[in-house]
Amino acid sequence: MSFSEMMLWPGTKICERLGVEPESDAGLIRSMFNMIVYLVVILGIMWAVMA
Repeated sequence: MSFSEMMLWPGTKICERLGVEPESDAGLIRSMFNMIVYLVVILGIMWAVMA
């Protein structure tokens, strides 16, 4: 598994669970899910560090 595949893994799994083809729509749906996942992770880390 390459680094880019590892970074796209959360969005791919969410798309598969929802029954959406991850490669459809040029991967924009997968990218949206990845952005949401990493936003929550980064905000959680920032909240833990700043608190």
